[in-house]
Amino acid sequence: MKLLDRYVTAQFLRIFGVCVLGVPFLFMVIDLTDNIDRFIDQGMTRTQVTLHYIYQFPYQSLLAFPIAALLASVFTVSGMTRRFEITAIKAGGFSFYRFSLPILMMATILSFGALALTELVATTNRKSVEVLERDESRSQTIRLSFVYRGDEGLVYKVRRLDSREGRMDDVQVEREGIGPEFPTMNLSANTAMFDTLSARWVLQDGWARRFLEADRERAYEFLEMHVRELDEQPDDLRAQPKDVDEMRFAELGKFIDAIERSGGTAWDLQTAQAQRIAFPFACLVITLFGMPLAHSNRRGGAPLSIGIALATTIVFLIFTRITEALGAGGALPATVAAWLPNWVFLFAGFVLFSRVRT
Repeated sequence: MKLLDRYVTAQFLRIFGVCVLGVPFLFMVIDLTDNIDRFIDQGMTRTQVTLHYIYQFPYQSLLAFPIAALLASVFTVSGMTRRFEITAIKAGGFSFYRFSLPILMMATILSFGALALTELVATTNRKSVEVLERDESRSQTIRLSFVYRGDEGLVYKVRRLDSREGRMDDVQVEREGIGPEFPTMNLSANTAMFDTLSARWVLQDGWARRFLEADRERAYEFLEMHVRELDEQPDDLRAQPKDVDEMRFAELGKFIDAIERSGGTAWDLQTAQAQRIAFPFACLVITLFGMPLAHSNRRGGAPLSIGIALATTIVFLIFTRITEALGAGGALPATVAAWLPNWVFLFAGFVLFSRVRT
């Protein structure tokens, strides 16, 4: 990197770091003020409340990523414009496009970082709920005498499930086949233990039957059997639905498939899943939009920069909510609903960039 690139990158990252830490802290202070009475009424200890907000921090940081990236780009560009540093850069033979390159590269890297953070957020949101114990049913780990329909046509019949220990007693797993190449299968076992390393159930002390044809059956007894298809998580078998924010991308996809297999529609969930990818890249999109806008306003100082950033953020979030509602209602395809705000602001950013005097 050239000296100029290092200087611009340092300016951008310094402001981004302050914002991405400060904005979540502000969100959490507001949330604590609104909910402190509820915490006291529920008898929450200081440790529980502290853990709740520690687990909430990744989620709040993810929400703050686009805001922080926009503030960082706007303050970097507007500050260097007011100090005539950009004028000096242009006089040195560098265009505004070349000056913007390190900021856009950092915004791209931060977008991929936010994309990775979405998977962590699902886990920490779940931990936050467990700490607050908002749903007492989630603390129940035992389920008795139930039938559960899993993936790939598998049907579980279980007398007793202990999801905390990862154990099932008196288990039957059935799958309807279509012929000798994909036969009907019936597995029965006294116990089944969940292997966390392979993320599979291990059946113990049972029988396996495969019905190859109408009058032909193959059966054998086993002490232990590993079956690749038995990959349902113990918490999934409890049939306690998680909130969308508590599901990883793959878990959300499986939940959508289960709803569609049962004949339902999952437009809202499909839109939420598409937003898991679209929202992180808002860092890059609104950075591209905000930079030429900040450069065109040479006067006004910090208040004007903050105004530009807040106005852009509010418009973007409102537009995102509108398209999300359209996607959840089926008026727009899920992918279009999730990406439309990014596409619109990306186009507007290119238009603004094309009008900048380089």
